[in-house]
Amino acid sequence: MYGRYTQELGAYAKEEAARLREDGALRRTTSVRGQAPELMEYEKDPCAKCQVCTSWCRKFLISRVGEDWIFLILLGLLMALVSWAMDYTIAFCQQAQKWMYGGLHNNILLQYLAWVTYPVVLITFSAGFTQILAPQAVGSGIPEMKTILRGVVLKEYLTFKTFVAKVIGLTCALGSGMPLGKEGPFVHVASLCAALLSKFMALFGGIYLVRNFLLMNELRNTEMLSAACAVGVGCCFAAPIGGVLFSIEVTSTFFAVRNYWRGFFAATFSAFIFRVLAVWNKDEETITALFKTRFRLDFPFDLQELPAFAVLGIASGFGGALFVYLNRIIVESMRKQKTINKFLLKKRLVYPAVVTLLVSTLTFPPGFGQFMAGQLTQHESLVALFDNQTWYKQGVAEEFVYSSEVPQAWKHPQVGVFITLLLFIVMKFWMSALATTMPVPCGAFMPVFLIGAAFGRLVGESMAAVFPDGIHADSTVYPIVPGAYAVVGAAALSGAVTHTVSTAVIVFELTGQISHILPVMIAVILANAVAQSLQPSLYDSIIRIQKLPYLPELGWGQEKYNIRVEDIMVRDVRYITLSSSYRDLQEALITGQLKTLALVESKGESYKISVTKVYFAKTTTTTTTNCFAHVLHTTILH
Repeated sequence: MYGRYTQELGAYAKEEAARLREDGALRRTTSVRGQAPELMEYEKDPCAKCQVCTSWCRKFLISRVGEDWIFLILLGLLMALVSWAMDYTIAFCQQAQKWMYGGLHNNILLQYLAWVTYPVVLITFSAGFTQILAPQAVGSGIPEMKTILRGVVLKEYLTFKTFVAKVIGLTCALGSGMPLGKEGPFVHVASLCAALLSKFMALFGGIYLVRNFLLMNELRNTEMLSAACAVGVGCCFAAPIGGVLFSIEVTSTFFAVRNYWRGFFAATFSAFIFRVLAVWNKDEETITALFKTRFRLDFPFDLQELPAFAVLGIASGFGGALFVYLNRIIVESMRKQKTINKFLLKKRLVYPAVVTLLVSTLTFPPGFGQFMAGQLTQHESLVALFDNQTWYKQGVAEEFVYSSEVPQAWKHPQVGVFITLLLFIVMKFWMSALATTMPVPCGAFMPVFLIGAAFGRLVGESMAAVFPDGIHADSTVYPIVPGAYAVVGAAALSGAVTHTVSTAVIVFELTGQISHILPVMIAVILANAVAQSLQPSLYDSIIRIQKLPYLPELGWGQEKYNIRVEDIMVRDVRYITLSSSYRDLQEALITGQLKTLALVESKGESYKISVTKVYFAKTTTTTTTNCFAHVLHTTILH
């Protein structure tokens, strides 16, 4: 009734594979017999035998393990090593600055010179080294990766020189202690590693190479770049789940499901190796979160605190939109001033040196820095802000203290903790917006994350002051934990700036605390709703500033729908018809600028387009082009 095949597919496939294997062996035997005596003597060479053995081992390993698995393991391992080495070097540079500052405690003038000169030298070196070696390494890297993953080719952006400039420049920039971030540049670094590894894997053939025309498999490289973006976040914060979600939200409008396991595997492996290296270096006793918190689990928060978390999220949305607007205004104002613009184009190192000098002067601990915890690094500041202590009354919510010295930096004998936190938020806000405009490899995620934590801490301390005995529920007193508000504020503000919800998951993995999942999600969603209605994300704003070839999403207005395709399309498109002559094909190959030629059935006002694309390699010799045109013309005719 329904019909059936005469043979099962599995059995037929096995028989067909055996037949093809026998045919291939027969052809190989025939070719060996027809070889010249010189080639037969060459095969007796011991080196040739080693090459055959190596080739067999490689094929066996790839066939058993798979090229994707090998690629992802190498990518995760390499990024974990780079991240750990950079963190170690950055911590050493920051400790060197503190050692120089502490060793000159008898002379405040020498202390100021040491405090200011050290970051100026590092930032100037970072800007100069990056400008000389690879100017493409300047900035975050996420805006450019969003453009590349949409099919735009940015020259010299995924090269080895850019990798060296990015790593060294970012290490110097973060080691200076300026309010800069590591997350955005690490997405670019991971993409660079993926691109270089793809070229390395292409040497062995396989799926990374199109054998017919010796071109790199662009689709496979795009998939690996998507996985690399997740690895960049995963090995930076030891947050593989948040890294995958962040890469999906930020870098891809369309995300292939087949890349899901690649991103998770590579990010998890990279985060694991990154934390194992910390244990191996005796920085940690075991694998833990980077900013581990110990909030109470039996009653983490009261329902009456949810309005406060919601207000914190809405305020963070306005703050994120203001940060993006301030960053764009600074860049545009510098460009509009023609005199300043010409001067900075000639003297490229002046601007980063002046900005670093200004920020370092304001954070000088004996000066104005004493009112905003200027002597603390970003890591130390986050550790203190996530603390379980209630600073305004010197009370402790639970028996857990990170360090007895770190919270003291936030306490001033003449100024209350509220003034200190407020000054820290205001000063770090415009400092971070200004510092991220410097021509050095830098990101803005960590500075915004820190500002959000300080703002949440301020709200939490205010709530603890209004309700000193906690909020009464069922005749039980549960004191308010300001550190929880700091976690919520950090996730909300960073999510508002980047227009992502995955920052909530990143916060959970960073702190190792999931008890406040509901307040964090509420605050992040509200912050995103407010920020998206006011400003684009920071990455989209940078794309507009740099005028990258990227199509933004349409807004609420109707004026954008009046733009026609003919206004932006490329009209001079080279194509081949079924009736094309050899001369037409030769001219199309020589004069065309694209790597693909459309194969159409007939020429006319409306082309009947076939689904075929002809891929070709650009050559430099006319003879090679003519030969290729002849072969292609003969293929089309047949």
